[in-house]
Amino acid sequence: MNKNVVLLAFCQGLITTGNILLVTISALVGQALSPSTTFITFPVAMQMFGLLLTTIPASLIMAKTGRKLGFSLGNTIGISGAVLGYFSLIQSQFWLFSFATFLIGIGIGFATLYRFAAIEASDKPAVAISTVMASGVVAAILGPNLAVWVNLHYPTLNYANAFIALAFLYAIALLLLQLVKFNEVSQTQNIGESRSLKTIATSPKFMTAVFIAMVSYTVMNLLMTATPLAMHRHGFDLAESALVIEWHVLGMFLPSFFSGKLIERFGQVTMMYAGIVLIALCCLVNLLGLSHWHFLAALFLLGVGWNFMFISATQMVSQTYLPQERAKAQATNEFLVFSMVTLSALSAGWLEATVGWQTLNLVTLPILLITITWLTVYKLKTKR
Repeated sequence: MNKNVVLLAFCQGLITTGNILLVTISALVGQALSPSTTFITFPVAMQMFGLLLTTIPASLIMAKTGRKLGFSLGNTIGISGAVLGYFSLIQSQFWLFSFATFLIGIGIGFATLYRFAAIEASDKPAVAISTVMASGVVAAILGPNLAVWVNLHYPTLNYANAFIALAFLYAIALLLLQLVKFNEVSQTQNIGESRSLKTIATSPKFMTAVFIAMVSYTVMNLLMTATPLAMHRHGFDLAESALVIEWHVLGMFLPSFFSGKLIERFGQVTMMYAGIVLIALCCLVNLLGLSHWHFLAALFLLGVGWNFMFISATQMVSQTYLPQERAKAQATNEFLVFSMVTLSALSAGWLEATVGWQTLNLVTLPILLITITWLTVYKLKTKR
C-alpha cells in the first residue's frame, strides 16, 4: 500500500479517535446540562448537522482548491470547535457547547472524504478503503480510554479537558495532511463530458449504494448514541459504558483488515446481506437482557455489521461516476447519508427516554427487513 493511503489512514484514525471521544461523553454532557430530556442529544445532533451542511460544500471546495487545502480547512475549523467546547463546558453553557459541536461537525464533514481520497490514491479501491477504515481500531481503544483517562487525571467540570485532548488530535492530523500527495483530478478530466446529477443519482446501482449506506450508518448511530444513556439509566458508570463503546468501535473497524478481501471474493451484495444479519443479531441480543455483557456483545455485532455494509456501499458508489463527476456524486452521497444520521442523533436521546431501550431495538428490525427486500430486488434486476 502506498504511503499516501497510509498517511490518510493515520489522519482518519486521529479524527475517528476524536469522534469516539465525543460519543463517549457528549450525550452525558447533554444529560447534565440540557434544559429537558428532549435536548439530551442535541449537541450530538448539532455535530451531525454541521457534518451534514458540510458534505456538499466540502466536495465543491476540494473540486476547486484540491484535497489538501480542503482537508486542512476542515481540520482548522474542527480545532476551533474543540477549543470553544472547552470554554463552553467550563462555563456550563449548553447552547454554546452545542455550537462548538456544530463546528466540530463541520471539521468531520471534510474528513468523511478521506476514504474517497484513498480510493483515488490506489489501484485497489476495496483494499484502500479497508486500510483507511482499519485505522479505527486504534481509535476504538484510544478514544473511550482517552476520555476516561483525562477525566480521571485532569478532572474538570463537565469533562471540559477532554476537548483540549480533542484539539490536540486534530492538530496532529493537520500536520500529517501536509505530507500527503493527493491524486487530484486533472484539468483535462474536469472538462470532459459530465452526466447530469439526476442521471447519476437515479441509476439503480447509485441508489442501492446510498440506501445501504444510509441504513447502516443511521441504525448504527441511533443505537450507539443511545447506549451510554441506556447504560447510565440502568446503573452503569462512565468506565463501563466507555468499555462498551470501545468494543463497539473495534467491531466497526477491526474487520477492515480483511473486509476488503471478503468483498473482492464474495461481492458487495453478499457482504451487505451479512451486515444486515449481524445488526439484526445486535437488536436481538439487546432484547434478551440488560447486563454489561449484553450491551458489549450487541454493540460489537452492530459495529461489524456496519463495517460490512458501509465499506461495501462506499466501494459500490465509487463505481457509479466518472472522474469529472466525482465532486457532485460524492457530495450527494454524503448529504443523503448524513441527513439521516443527523435525524438519528437528534432523536436518540428522546427515543431512549420515552419509548425505552428495548423498544428502540424492536422497531429497528422492520427497517432491516425493508433493507433486505430492497437488496434482493436490486440483485434480481442486476441478474436480468
